[in-house]
Amino acid sequence: MHPLTILASGIYGEALPPQDGAPIRLVVPWKYGFKGIKSIVKITLVNTQPPTTWNLEAPNEYGFYSNVNPNVRHPRWSQATEQRIGEFGRRDTLMFNGYATR
Repeated sequence: MHPLTILASGIYGEALPPQDGAPIRLVVPWKYGFKGIKSIVKITLVNTQPPTTWNLEAPNEYGFYSNVNPNVRHPRWSQATEQRIGEFGRRDTLMFNGYATR
């Protein structure tokens, strides 16, 4: 329901190629990359939250929502600061990678 969430069927004016999640991909920019689905091949509506690999293997680390939230401590490391590729030093992490609603 977030306004930045989109279903993508193409990229750069072309059909979405397999390596980018064809035939359709859900783009959720504030989620960790490993939490984002890579492609949609079937949609099933269910009454309860299904189990996933991440929340079965490490439920205390990766909850269902598992967003980038600097205010929630991870059991093994802090999300309060980040070091971006190509930059020296650390900076404060923005809520949901800067995509927080205002």
